[in-house]
Amino acid sequence: MNNLVEKFQEYSTWRFTLCRAIEQYREWLRDGQLADAQSDSRIARVLNRLADDRLSIAFVAEFSRGKSELINSIFFADYGQRILPSSAGRTTMCPTELLYDETLPPSIRLLPIETRAYHATTAEYKSLPQEWQVYPLDTSSGDGMLAAFKQVSLVKRVPVEEARSYALFDDNDPDQVDAIDDAGMVEISMWRHAVINFPHPLLEQGLIILDTPGLNAIGTEPELTLNLIPNAHAVLFILAADTGVTKSDIEVWRKHIGGARSQGRLVVLNKIDSMWDELKTPAEVDAEIQKQVESVAKTLALDTHQIFPVSAQKGLLAKVTNDDALLAKSRLPALERALSIELIPQKQNIVRELVRQEIIDLVRSTQTTLSTRGARLGQQANELRGLRGKNGTVVAHMVGRVRGEKEEFDRSLVTFQALRSVYAKLSNEIFGELAMGRLRDEVRATRERMLRQLSLSTELRSAMDAFFKNVRATFARTQVKTDEVASMVTNMYLRFGEEHGIVLSAPMGFSLTRYRNEFDRVERVYQERFGLVTVLTTNQIVLTQKFFESIASRIKETFENANRDVEAWLKAIIAPLEGQMREHQGQLRRRLESIRHIQEASETLEERIVEINQQETELERLNVRLAELSQSISWTLQASIDAEQGALII
Repeated sequence: MNNLVEKFQEYSTWRFTLCRAIEQYREWLRDGQLADAQSDSRIARVLNRLADDRLSIAFVAEFSRGKSELINSIFFADYGQRILPSSAGRTTMCPTELLYDETLPPSIRLLPIETRAYHATTAEYKSLPQEWQVYPLDTSSGDGMLAAFKQVSLVKRVPVEEARSYALFDDNDPDQVDAIDDAGMVEISMWRHAVINFPHPLLEQGLIILDTPGLNAIGTEPELTLNLIPNAHAVLFILAADTGVTKSDIEVWRKHIGGARSQGRLVVLNKIDSMWDELKTPAEVDAEIQKQVESVAKTLALDTHQIFPVSAQKGLLAKVTNDDALLAKSRLPALERALSIELIPQKQNIVRELVRQEIIDLVRSTQTTLSTRGARLGQQANELRGLRGKNGTVVAHMVGRVRGEKEEFDRSLVTFQALRSVYAKLSNEIFGELAMGRLRDEVRATRERMLRQLSLSTELRSAMDAFFKNVRATFARTQVKTDEVASMVTNMYLRFGEEHGIVLSAPMGFSLTRYRNEFDRVERVYQERFGLVTVLTTNQIVLTQKFFESIASRIKETFENANRDVEAWLKAIIAPLEGQMREHQGQLRRRLESIRHIQEASETLEERIVEINQQETELERLNVRLAELSQSISWTLQASIDAEQGALII
């Protein structure tokens, strides 16, 4: 546990150090009058991303695999007892998130199961606090916390028809049919979702733990399938060593965890204590455990180094009783070490790459501004030095030449404004394609079509297929328009560079690939669940509708992210040109004013030359400071967290 805590602390230190370096850069821009609204907005966006950064670990398993016990042993052993309920049978009846929000008191928030009767998704309900039941959490009492946590495992009995309306009863599942009692009632969870706000050291630093129910609950709660599990930075899939990989385990792995992405996916072979046999030598026991590891790796198509045999129960006991020998025998430390190595560096790389390109673009833009300013100052200095000993005619000629440059530039500004209007028109067309109102209309139309065709499986699928087709077409049209904007702005850069010596790097393009990939993933999940089914049962029809609501919610979120990123990109690609135009215009004005003053009073010539020299000296100081700030950010970005020691390495 110490290694995991230390690595989280180092990661938090890294984020804090990076934020501080970027803050210094922003303050320097403001002090040097080099900031504008666009750069300020981009830096604020980077800092907000760093501040809101979270790391999530999902624990996934069929029931009775020891999942809750594993969470207890890794995270809550310091309390000297179990915190999450752990016993034979089902204990986690609803998806449970453990996190910490300092703006809220320690508590358990529970979303009633009855909310499944409505269209809103779990994610949407998170913005509706009045819909949740809240129970205070006494973190000073282990017994009190255990009692509060037991709320998550509460169940109730409801009529079959009610369970069916929640998509929690399948008439084709013989186990569920057999569970109907004489009164026609079945058992379901009281809660749809739980959020536990708990000031644990790791949770305080941004860790989120997701405890999932078994296969049935995963399959009936689209939020898990479409959002929480796929977006977790690490997923621990727990199996039982005494049973190996069962049919239901394989189904969970193939549908919800395995596939193309293997990074951050670890398999825990729990309950190896069931294989401890006092009549066998330790070497023989280890050989049997290794044989089981190899069997699991082969079945799940993984490398053996991704399989971790442990005893969560013995590991918890060892930590509570300070039994180092038992802890080593439980093999829990090996899993904790692997988790810290797998999770932290992977998340750091993601954050590093998100920040790196943004900062590179900002620093490059600042360097261009300073370079242009230096070139203009040099031009002014040469002009003024060339006026020494010259008569009024030469000075007047110089005034006329600079005035001509300014008039030519003013004419270019008219052209720029015309091109800016075309740019604004194209930008509006992009936002029109990604308009949230337009997407909401598409969702509403699809929902109404599905409701009209409840009895026809083919019509339900046809409505969903049309929805996916329309969204895909929207992405395609948007990409064409963003490419058109990128091409247009590139030409603007070249034109004004040639006409006025404004040097700018080629503007970055914008790709919708990440949003299309997310969309494709969501569609793939739907097709795997419903696309190949010829006839849908009543339960599947209800579940299809609920999946559609979660799908629509995910795509809305994707559109919101795309809108936000497109807006930032549009500002970012035009801002350097606008900044250089302002800089060039200001320099022309200052050149003209300097020469006019000299024309009016020749004694001011030397004063102006001194001023230019001072400005050049100040510019050199700015360049030196920019290099220092850029290097500071670069060093921090490059720093890595040592896998063994949990220390920052630069």
